[in-house]
Amino acid sequence: MTNTHDAPRLRWLVLAVFVLSSAINYLDRTTLAQLAAPISDEFHLSNAQYGLVWTAFYIPYTLAAPFAGMLIDSIGLSWAASMAVGLWSLAGLATGLTRGLGALVACRTVLGLAEAGGIPAAGKAIHQYLRPAERSLGNALNQTGVSLGIMAATPLATGLALWKGWRSAFIVTGLLGLLWIPLWNWVARLAPAATLPRPEAGARTAMVRDRRLWTFVVANALSMVGYSLWTVWTPKYFMKVHHLTLPEAAWYTWIPPLCALLGGISGGWLSLRLVDRGVPPLRARFRVCLLTAGISLVTALLPYAPHPAWTCAGISLSFGAVAAFSVNMYSMPLDAFGGARAAFAVSFLTASAGGIAAIISYPIGKVVDLYGYTPVTCVAALTPLAACAVLWGTRSVR
Repeated sequence: MTNTHDAPRLRWLVLAVFVLSSAINYLDRTTLAQLAAPISDEFHLSNAQYGLVWTAFYIPYTLAAPFAGMLIDSIGLSWAASMAVGLWSLAGLATGLTRGLGALVACRTVLGLAEAGGIPAAGKAIHQYLRPAERSLGNALNQTGVSLGIMAATPLATGLALWKGWRSAFIVTGLLGLLWIPLWNWVARLAPAATLPRPEAGARTAMVRDRRLWTFVVANALSMVGYSLWTVWTPKYFMKVHHLTLPEAAWYTWIPPLCALLGGISGGWLSLRLVDRGVPPLRARFRVCLLTAGISLVTALLPYAPHPAWTCAGISLSFGAVAAFSVNMYSMPLDAFGGARAAFAVSFLTASAGGIAAIISYPIGKVVDLYGYTPVTCVAALTPLAACAVLWGTRSVR
């Protein structure tokens, strides 16, 4: 029996263990980005074809996200999360056994289908365990898990690839996901989640018809351009622009995710402080988003960085800013629509993030093949400000 005096402490512990699944989620997908060079060499992939592999991941990710959200709301967090992590772990294991481009695309398709439940499940957990003012901080904690997963991909994937070949990295990351399932189901029993009200009839339909939901979807898609760029292309950027080898690039590629971690925490903390001072939650989130959109403009200067260290600093600042934007963006539907449909609401943002990544992955590769990274970084610098314009212009955060 849980001591009631321990409940506040334990709910953060339970949430932290759940956030570990987000770390494994991004470790699985970022392993491909970290090992893009040896995989591209073995399968003879151009940058455009490499982008197409990511498109194969993001299309099912986008299409499945709303259904994953409905499933989580219907059968509960623990069952749905266990199913999703189990399926994406098996897809990761299978990636290590591929022998051609077709098999690689198939594995990434299944991975995208399963990982579509990851962020909606995190949104559900944040709403179940945290009070309203804490939700952006909860999203910051989830961003910490995401960043740690991306960071871990650098030493783990690179080390295993150099030691036992790139396939071993996918096998190890898949096994980590399978080990998480019993851990979560044990820890989740330590502290009860908040009891959510039963949604009114037609609540889901009303949400879909609400203009604010679609505003959040569009704004999130725009804000995630930079996020998609740095989670997928950072190792290739260093290797192409500065002509580094895989081990040399690894000295730099773990730093931007660390700054994303710090940016996410800072964005969540700042939003929390504003709410505690009496600023309405949606307006507080928007203020942080606007601040970080201004910082994101540094992305346009990256092609002029003369040394890998300067490039690393610029990417780190850009990634940190977009992470701070993201933790507040993902809190907005929780503020607007409540907890009974939390996973369903967040799933639309998940779908928009996957959708924009699916749309831009192949074009990014094609543009890089033809013109380099300068056009890409210029666009990524401006899209967060465009997202803020959408939020403000539609009066969704006033």
